[in-house]
Amino acid sequence: MTTPAGQKPLVVWLLNLSVIALTLLWLFPTLGLFVSSFRTSEQITASGWWSSMFPAEQTVQLRVADPDENRIEVEAGVFVVEGTVFGDALAEVEIESWGTSSRAIDAYRPGDTADLGEGEMLTLNPDGTYLWRGDDDQISGRAQRLFINATMPPDFTLANYEKVLFDDRNSEGMLKAFFNTLTVVIPATIIPILIAAFAAYALAWMDFPGRALLIAAVVGLLVVPLQLALIPLLTFHNAIGIGKGYLGTWMAHTGFGLPLAIYLLRNYMVGLPRDIIENARVDGATEFQIFTKIILPLSFPALASFAIFQFLWTWNDLLVALVFLIDSSGQTTVMTKQIVELLGTRGGDWEILATSAFVSIAVPLAVFFLMQRYLVRGLLAGSVK
Repeated sequence: MTTPAGQKPLVVWLLNLSVIALTLLWLFPTLGLFVSSFRTSEQITASGWWSSMFPAEQTVQLRVADPDENRIEVEAGVFVVEGTVFGDALAEVEIESWGTSSRAIDAYRPGDTADLGEGEMLTLNPDGTYLWRGDDDQISGRAQRLFINATMPPDFTLANYEKVLFDDRNSEGMLKAFFNTLTVVIPATIIPILIAAFAAYALAWMDFPGRALLIAAVVGLLVVPLQLALIPLLTFHNAIGIGKGYLGTWMAHTGFGLPLAIYLLRNYMVGLPRDIIENARVDGATEFQIFTKIILPLSFPALASFAIFQFLWTWNDLLVALVFLIDSSGQTTVMTKQIVELLGTRGGDWEILATSAFVSIAVPLAVFFLMQRYLVRGLLAGSVK
């Protein structure tokens, strides 16, 4: 749309800028999670994800090699321990200062020798090699601690994903929660689509008493908050024996998703060409044959649109899972609940939190991008005749 002068009106520019702003608002946090999931905890603490491709200054706390296993007697009663603090993998580290106490982490420069008292000395060279020297009592037991201020090169690792997904010793891993979430989401997406498709076809193309009232009831249910029904529904589930479990969760998600599913599908189906359906009836097709061979294939955009919404809602759901599924055993914990627990137990482990969060959003992102071409078509169903 242009003005007589051939320029776009101000409202179009504002709309374009708003779309760009919303896109960036969602893009930057997602990109930040993705990058942070491959970084170490030290680098996350030292610098932001936007500078992850550049060297960063950070303070590293470590200990020299175990003296009981690595010391060498160079002369009578004098022992030394030699080694390198970073190893060959981090040969590009540039040491700026170092110390042996947390109260003076920059007391020495690279190449200086620290006098630890009573003849005990420690030298740290610019290339990361060190020499710890002392008598038998000094060079034994616990290794000497070092605080090193250094410029570290970018360091990306897959260890975070290995720990979150494949470490059997990690009781807070996401793999079991991932499969628990899939167990909830897949049936909770398919079941309401199947039921809503039949109901939408009946409300769109079949004449029966009370059809208008049913359509009005469906529209009315769209504005009812699910929180109102949680406790009564849980009481009913417990009464019939499907309280805490997958079946009760599937039924809850189905009930909460059906009004929107029927509304979307009915609006789409009612806009399909009437001639196709009437010709099929003249040719002797039954209502079931019309539904399965004509209506369903033509309604795929609307079905895909609702599938995206239902999948995202159930995948990101925490409230319904807490009420109908999760129990004290922890065997049915879904990903949203697992991340909440990680926030409490690993609030400072940003690399674990970032990796877990990105794992939880990876599948919804894939589903959305694979089916996004059907989203707008399904949402606009019935809006234009």
